[in-house]
Amino acid sequence: MDNEWSPRARYFLLILLIVFLVAVAWYIRPLFTPLLIAALFAYVLNPIVDFLEKKARLKHKVAVNIAYFLTLAMIFSVPATVVPIIVREVQEVTTDLSDLPNFVQSLLEQTIVIGGLTLSLASLGIELAEPLSKLLEFVPENTLKLIEATSRQIAWVLVIIITSYHFINDWDEIKEWLFRIPPKKLQSDVHRLYDKIADIWNIYLRGQIALIAILSVIYALAWSVVGLPGALLLGVLAGFLNIIPELGPFIAASLAFVIALMQGSTFLEMSNFWFAALVVGIFIVINYGKNIWLMPKIFGKSLDLHDGVIFVAIIAAVVINGILGVLIVIPLLASALVVIKYLRKRVLGLPPFPEQDSEDDLGEA
Repeated sequence: MDNEWSPRARYFLLILLIVFLVAVAWYIRPLFTPLLIAALFAYVLNPIVDFLEKKARLKHKVAVNIAYFLTLAMIFSVPATVVPIIVREVQEVTTDLSDLPNFVQSLLEQTIVIGGLTLSLASLGIELAEPLSKLLEFVPENTLKLIEATSRQIAWVLVIIITSYHFINDWDEIKEWLFRIPPKKLQSDVHRLYDKIADIWNIYLRGQIALIAILSVIYALAWSVVGLPGALLLGVLAGFLNIIPELGPFIAASLAFVIALMQGSTFLEMSNFWFAALVVGIFIVINYGKNIWLMPKIFGKSLDLHDGVIFVAIIAAVVINGILGVLIVIPLLASALVVIKYLRKRVLGLPPFPEQDSEDDLGEA
């Protein structure tokens, strides 16, 4: 008796399976974000685990526990010291921004004399005051709503904490299981694709975290030295906003300029205008150093993507999925490009990994 299924039956079952998986994925889509965060957290910690295993010669389970729980302790201990300072500076910056309409109006009420011509912008100040006030009321109000909504997601936080531990502890088994899914003829290609994609994510994610941390410290220290009010908050904000090319740095510089122009330095004896110019000058110098030295040093030439494509992708990610989307969209694009290049070469009958094949030939010789 022939128990082999006909091609029609197999294709029908395959279609049913795909439809079922798509339906399940759509139903559990709110779970994807915390799972992705957990995977990224585990990925960032994985080198620490490898280091403890190789250098300290610890067992895998012990290395995972040390790296994971020490990192969690650091994450939960930082708010106890940093959050009160951040909250105080948020209050200061919010107070400064709430006075911005009055400041703009008083600035525009001053008459400007150019030659024999006297200009008065008082009417423009009155027209700008109302929409500016509404905008500044909108931002803190919705920020508080966002913080309130985020604080209710304790269940998702638990999912991230527990899942990330299992990702770190069982990743080798998960990886080997995934490698066994394709046919044996393709498993070597899957291994090579994985190595290429892993290099992209490794360089980008850890580099991005390092870049944010370094820039946050540099901005905060530099602005604190000259006495900019809210320097710590503005420095951290400037570091994070550098994720968004061009637009992020412009927002950070504009906000620092407004605060400096309104409040002046806490100890430098200079006019508010020249102090604001100094603050922006410091930002430009740091940003220039970031572009010509820091970013090439961290990322090298790991991402083969055009700057315009990166900019459009990041703006789209901000709109669709917020900060998490910004953090992963670039390595996702670079990874997709690797897969597309592989498929194109396979379709055209070309060697998919010519550089590695040549290395293998040299090794055999």
